[in-house]
Amino acid sequence: MTGSLTYRTMGTAARSQAHDLFAQTMGYVAATAGFFALGAFIGRDLGSGAAFLGFIAAFACLIGMRFAARRSQHLTVALLWAFGLLLGLGLSMTLDFYSSVNPRAVWQAGIATGLFIAAFGAGGYATKRDLAVVARIGFWALLGLIVFGIILIFINIPGGALVYSVLGLVIFAGYTMFDFQRLRRADDTTSAPFLAASIFLDVVNVFLFFLAIFSGGGTDR
Repeated sequence: MTGSLTYRTMGTAARSQAHDLFAQTMGYVAATAGFFALGAFIGRDLGSGAAFLGFIAAFACLIGMRFAARRSQHLTVALLWAFGLLLGLGLSMTLDFYSSVNPRAVWQAGIATGLFIAAFGAGGYATKRDLAVVARIGFWALLGLIVFGIILIFINIPGGALVYSVLGLVIFAGYTMFDFQRLRRADDTTSAPFLAASIFLDVVNVFLFFLAIFSGGGTDR
């Protein structure tokens, strides 16, 4: 009887810890999204030079998070939010262009992104199958997509832009499932900022692919 109570207590504690980690991670994702929106608003009139520097600084923050994690959780979280702010700055001109030319596509992409992340995130969180192989395949598929995107710059392939966006969504469906499975399996709250960064990157990429599709950029005219 005592052993049964002990295992039950351990199971309850594990579920509580998993719930806390999930809530903390998604809270970080939401806050990073808020800083992203702020960066996009600040950078809309700063020009392409500021946008480029924003990109470089954003990914420098990601690298800096690895070093900061050894010293301070608060510094790691601050770098995560700085990453969101600077990435928003980097994408500010793109988002401002779409907002002025086709604002309907922006909110359509936002809704589609929310549904996409919720669906594939729930699938990844619930599945018991190891999705590490999906991440490995996704890595090579993403490299192939980058090469395909470079080819599209120089060669006009009918339907190529739409194929590019759809393939991107397929790849990040896998990444989203993998990242949410990592979130379920994690047992250390210090991993929350890194999980949040990964999930936030999934969200941004999915949003941009949907934005290209809904704005007509993913179709040839």
